[in-house]
Amino acid sequence: MIKALGAAIFYARFARPFSRLGFKRRVGDAGLQADFSGQRWLVTGATGGIGRAIALGAAARGATVLAFARDARKLAALESEARGPGKVVPVAVDLSLMHDIRRAAAQVAGEGAIDVLVHNVGVMCHEFARTAEGVEQGLATNLLGHWVLDGALREGGALTAGSAIISMSSGGMYGAALDLAVLEAADAGTHDGFLAYAQHKRAQVALTHYWNRQGPGAPRAWVMHPGWVDTDGVRTALPGFRKLFRALLRNAGEGADTALWLAATRPATGEGIWLDRHRDDEHAFGFTRQGAADEALVAWLEQRALGAAGRRG
Repeated sequence: MIKALGAAIFYARFARPFSRLGFKRRVGDAGLQADFSGQRWLVTGATGGIGRAIALGAAARGATVLAFARDARKLAALESEARGPGKVVPVAVDLSLMHDIRRAAAQVAGEGAIDVLVHNVGVMCHEFARTAEGVEQGLATNLLGHWVLDGALREGGALTAGSAIISMSSGGMYGAALDLAVLEAADAGTHDGFLAYAQHKRAQVALTHYWNRQGPGAPRAWVMHPGWVDTDGVRTALPGFRKLFRALLRNAGEGADTALWLAATRPATGEGIWLDRHRDDEHAFGFTRQGAADEALVAWLEQRALGAAGRRG
């Protein structure tokens, strides 16, 4: 009963700004005049929903987009759908496996710098499962893989002071104070996919702060959320939510708009999370300010990545 009441309060508070109504109010019919010619992008989870819209939008404005995803057929379809002057280059990779991420990162880093890295891939896993490396599936895909990919690209020299990092968070992070103990459940009995997803998305905000403190020679980073978008992930993971709000959900292009805008304008970094080309407070409730420190999260991710490396197989 208490959980249901909390959800009702949360949805009521954010229904207008996160819906299509919010997008129309803040962005409206404003187009994006951007030229990404000569730029090299890397977009994870690029074959569906928001990631697909980002990849196609960047390619249409001149970028060469390295599309990271697992399904070879969907990658081929994305490549064929891209309309220039840019292009989409498929890169088949399992974004839940750290060793495969490192392999793909080394491959693309050896071919040149990345101008824009979009950490877009994300899943909500209601069923508990571990990868072959022993990592809970949602954590591996939503957060640990982002950390490993970023580190591998930096190590390979592909992320420079001129690079932009854009992380796709979620409005669900507003209901979570960063709690390292909740990032990964020990077993199916303690796993809550909804709460874990909110934690992973809150952690993306903390990681963005950390990345922006790495000095003048490091890339700059922004974190955003797309509002409530009618994606395949929403249809499968949140069918009840979709049924209730379907008429108000955004399309993928509206969800992708801020990522493309951030890449084009590169506004000043700092605290906050971006929505509809505006920086919003990253805390809507006071209790979420009491979460774990950014440095504690980084130390936790470093140890978890080492553990995954030792469990490969």
